[in-house]
Amino acid sequence: MAKKLIIPVGPQHPALKEPASFDVTLAGEQVESILVKVGYNHRGIEKACEQKTYLNDMYLLERVCGICSHSHSTCYLQAVEEIAGLQVPLRAKYIRSIIGEMERIHSHLLWVGVAAHEIGFDTLLMYTWRDREVVMDLLALLTGNRVNYGVNVLGGVRKDISDEEKDQILKAMDVLEERTKYYAQVVTQEITIKKRLSKVGYLSPEDAVKMGAVGPTGRASGIARDVRAEEKYAAYGEADFKVITDNNCDVYARALVRVGELMEAYSIIRQLVKKLPATPLKVPAPLRIPAGEAISRYEAPRGEDLHYVRANGTDKPERVKLRAPTLANVQAVSTMLEKGYLADVTIVIAAIDPCFSCTDRMILSLNDKNSKNSQVSWKQLREESILWYKKNRGVDFSKVKLEIK
Repeated sequence: MAKKLIIPVGPQHPALKEPASFDVTLAGEQVESILVKVGYNHRGIEKACEQKTYLNDMYLLERVCGICSHSHSTCYLQAVEEIAGLQVPLRAKYIRSIIGEMERIHSHLLWVGVAAHEIGFDTLLMYTWRDREVVMDLLALLTGNRVNYGVNVLGGVRKDISDEEKDQILKAMDVLEERTKYYAQVVTQEITIKKRLSKVGYLSPEDAVKMGAVGPTGRASGIARDVRAEEKYAAYGEADFKVITDNNCDVYARALVRVGELMEAYSIIRQLVKKLPATPLKVPAPLRIPAGEAISRYEAPRGEDLHYVRANGTDKPERVKLRAPTLANVQAVSTMLEKGYLADVTIVIAAIDPCFSCTDRMILSLNDKNSKNSQVSWKQLREESILWYKKNRGVDFSKVKLEIK
């Protein structure tokens, strides 16, 4: 019988670009269980939103994630606009959807490259990241920025799309579609990819629903759920597209779904650009939002993004709460890796396209339930951390000198 061993993966690890942490219990090379831990990258954005105006919060929430900046901005604004009773002009909705699909292309091409890199197929990484520059240049042309586009305003958008820009968009979609057809051919025919990704990270449809998997992670297990098709927010009710699913339920299926979604994104952008209506770009919005609350859903590249906003009649929200797709998907990683192998850990984690900057939260737990103190100083937090690492990792950080005032 193989001896059990616990391997810590993260929070610093060469295969993970963010501070993710997993305790992997092994029996030989086989994974028996995996403990997913978050909380290494708390930035306090939700709390900060309560101290800023609705407009400032829009730019702050764009910075929750560099890849999904438009997703968070639009999802938040949809909630605020619902509370305020604003009717966003149709042209603005079209532009929001066009930028949103470009962001999806940017994200999926990045993922295909990263996944290829994780299995040692760096040629595909170079190809996809080269082509990602095409859409990044388009985003810079349309918004002025390659990331954190800032195209949204409360009640619409701040920048229009000219006829010349329409032509450039359509030409770029032709180029990207042709190249993506080649990637689809590589993914489906290259034996190295098929052998390495097939039957790895299996997540049954039942477990996908049970674990709350969203986006390409859920759709790769045959779950045909897509907020764009369900709620038809922005301009998605004006475009024809398919919800891409696959029934293989493994990492290979997650690759196929994302490549298929790239092809759908090109089609959606073409349709919206050609039908761009002649309406104003925005409507006047009040500085003070009337009291109320709303929940907004948005299909980000990684899956369903959810924002909750509560207004109290002032120019600042009383509460902003968001649940990024990774918070939904990361729970399924432990199920995917059961009876898998240590060598599969990084590609299975990468297959959900995790963003831990979006995900991490801090929960304050007071040992004394009768205590009225709801704040912890940095000194207290460090002391708790030292005790935890000494007990659970055998490392004594108290010897590290750090001046805390």
